[in-house]
Amino acid sequence: MHLTVIFVDGLNDEVQNEAKVAVILGSKVNEDGTVSERLKARLNRGLKLYQDALVKQIYVSGGIGEEGYPEGTVMAQYLVQNGVPDSVIFIDDLGINTRSSALNFKRDFPNEKQVYVVSQYFHVTRCKLAFYQVGVEAVYGAHANYFSIRDPYSSFREFVGFYKYLIFY
Repeated sequence: MHLTVIFVDGLNDEVQNEAKVAVILGSKVNEDGTVSERLKARLNRGLKLYQDALVKQIYVSGGIGEEGYPEGTVMAQYLVQNGVPDSVIFIDDLGINTRSSALNFKRDFPNEKQVYVVSQYFHVTRCKLAFYQVGVEAVYGAHANYFSIRDPYSSFREFVGFYKYLIFY
């Protein structure tokens, strides 16, 4: 039943709302330093929120993967290449997981009360929980248009991750 909630919540974007900032969560960067298809889909979703004037700023958050590239910096470069002014992009290269991305966002935007989180559909519910837990009052989800054969595994992982966040944070 919980997986059904994750799927319904994650696949139903809340794009009728306005928030000042979209937080795009990181994902794999290719070995050549380019964005992976999964990450590109997240960035394109955040880009659409910006182009549709639903957000005025974009916060890109990720860590440094095994490929050695800081995800936030790579994500920002992609957005700039696609027409987003670098003055509206905020980079968090220390967002090593969803919790740290939420904490870092709250540190950098302490007065922000509402935000969009952009990730894969199965990750949106845990993202919302993490941002609520750090004091963001309204968290809207927007999912990337990317599906892969790994989604069932990732969905199960999210099920476990959600309850870990609920119990320990």
